[in-house]
Amino acid sequence: MARAVQLRAACAALRRGGVIAYPTEGVWALGCDPLNAMAVDRLLALKRRDWRKGLILIAADFGQLEPFVVLPSRTAQKRAFSTWPGPHTWVFPASDHTPMWISGERDSVAIRVTAHPLARELCLAYGGPIVSTSANRAGHPPALSATAVRLNFPGRLDALLPGPLGGREGPTVIRDVISGMILRR
Repeated sequence: MARAVQLRAACAALRRGGVIAYPTEGVWALGCDPLNAMAVDRLLALKRRDWRKGLILIAADFGQLEPFVVLPSRTAQKRAFSTWPGPHTWVFPASDHTPMWISGERDSVAIRVTAHPLARELCLAYGGPIVSTSANRAGHPPALSATAVRLNFPGRLDALLPGPLGGREGPTVIRDVISGMILRR
């Protein structure tokens, strides 16, 4: 019952333009509504992250992400879809509907269909994708616990959805969907 209340509170915070923290496959993440420019701006300010770098979006299924991407070749799609749901982030060509505060200076967007049960449940309850960026200030190590998140952002988050990490050590690998090339280990 407590988890349902916390999930509703996190979704309500997202709908109000808030910034939340939640566990993912390997690190704690900060998230917000990717279509709310003010929420993304606040998240970037908390992290002290340059908007030009772009942000990752996570979702419960590819349908939630599809409006943000241009589908590449069938071979490239299979490359990504064979790893989802799972701890694999892929960079797809961005659609015209992808806001520049998400894609940054790129014409692409990093996306993941998460396998983390709580992150997936969050996306389902929210009804769409959310931003997923490590819960740390730029250049600092990612948070590996709820306590570390609270210490990194004391009193600055609108909700924290407690739960365990997904067992992966560190952030997800990021690959280019067209070439298959690894962009981040």
